Amino acid sequence: MESQLAWRDEYNIGVDTIDREHQRLFKIISKLFAFSDEDKKSQWACQEGIKYFKDHAVKHFAEEEKYMESIGYAGLEVHRHLHEGFRNKTLPALEKELEEMDYCTNSVDHFLGVCAGWLIGHTLTEDRAITGEGVSKWVELLPEEEHEALKKVIVQLVYDMFHLESQVISETYSGEKFGKGVYYRLVYGADQEERCEIFLVFEERLLINTVGKVMGIETGKLDAMLINAARFTAQQFVGRIIEHLPDMDGYELKEENLLTYEQFRDVFEKKNLQVSLLVDTGAGYFSYCAIAPHLLKKGVAVPIGAENAVTEVEKYLMQKQEEPVKRKILVVDDSITIRQGMKNLLEEDYDVAMVDSGVAAIRCIILDKPDLVLLDYEMPVCNGKQVLEMLRSENSFAGIPVIFLTGRTDPETVKNLISMRPDGYLAKYLKPDEIKKKIDIFFETRDS
Repeated sequence: MESQLAWRDEYNIGVDTIDREHQRLFKIISKLFAFSDEDKKSQWACQEGIKYFKDHAVKHFAEEEKYMESIGYAGLEVHRHLHEGFRNKTLPALEKELEEMDYCTNSVDHFLGVCAGWLIGHTLTEDRAITGEGVSKWVELLPEEEHEALKKVIVQLVYDMFHLESQVISETYSGEKFGKGVYYRLVYGADQEERCEIFLVFEERLLINTVGKVMGIETGKLDAMLINAARFTAQQFVGRIIEHLPDMDGYELKEENLLTYEQFRDVFEKKNLQVSLLVDTGAGYFSYCAIAPHLLKKGVAVPIGAENAVTEVEKYLMQKQEEPVKRKILVVDDSITIRQGMKNLLEEDYDVAMVDSGVAAIRCIILDKPDLVLLDYEMPVCNGKQVLEMLRSENSFAGIPVIFLTGRTDPETVKNLISMRPDGYLAKYLKPDEIKKKIDIFFETRDS
């Protein structure tokens, strides 16, 4: 593995004690990357290095929290919650995986990728917020005890209603698309001023596997009957959750909407959420998100009522049917210029998703399997080679075509690229119409 976690000036937040510890953690991970390249001493070195990293991370978290307390930082409790989540959940889960897989290359790569990705993201967003140079995305999350209680209620309800053993796989779901989705908004209120918005995102196959089976629907497709049944099932689900929330005593359903993905995403770009959970039921994913109290000034879609329910559901289904079925392309590049440029170039003919790191790419691929991955070869932390190796090692993803994006086409680089057996490579300096043409030809060739 040929990665290095290089320190950059942009990671400095301007507090010497914190910046020094960040640099130390970066160096530890960088050394672990180097150790994992040497098979003979990989396991021992990684075991010791991981313990060293964990000890320093825990020490750093305590010192950082002490500093925040000394300056009266308003976001201390949320920041502490993020630290505790990484220390008490993420690290133990990664360590368990390492032990179960006997510190094999893939498990070490996964550990390093997740830790490095978390460290970079946390430094650039949450730590910058300490000095006022950034804004925390999760500054308004529910307090930890309430968050944990809500997770338990949701998992229990999924079992009670559908007999599915589910688990919360993310407490900070950021609105990524997973498969074909149905996006449903419920607005509850106790009076004209206070509002609570609930967003439920269902993977279509989850609705078909649960509500559809109960109704005896065997078409394997959404129809008006299934959508309406899902609406009322969702209302019952949320109603039972509200029963466990004393602060929402007296709240009633005021409005409901079926949303497009674009309308749903618009919420995540503009608002902080108090709850944003992603749940894996084994029969499909769903997400439970809440903004409270909040009421969008312009509204997000046509409210559904008794007088227009049939029309709105039919219109929603028609809209979903008319949506062109496009090939899904995932663009993975740490340059926002490249990502946005590729999206602008391809989005007319393809469904384009974008991520900025190898770690984010793996998560995105798990949630919404693409038809093609355009993968930057040279990225920090988890590079193109590592991402390709991880995909090829999993049977479910081994067949996903991957084309490398590279800014270098010298003989040595090309030789390295070809040796990894990708489905092709594209030079970033090519003219946009040439890149588009090569991608079109790629799909035409695969279909022939």
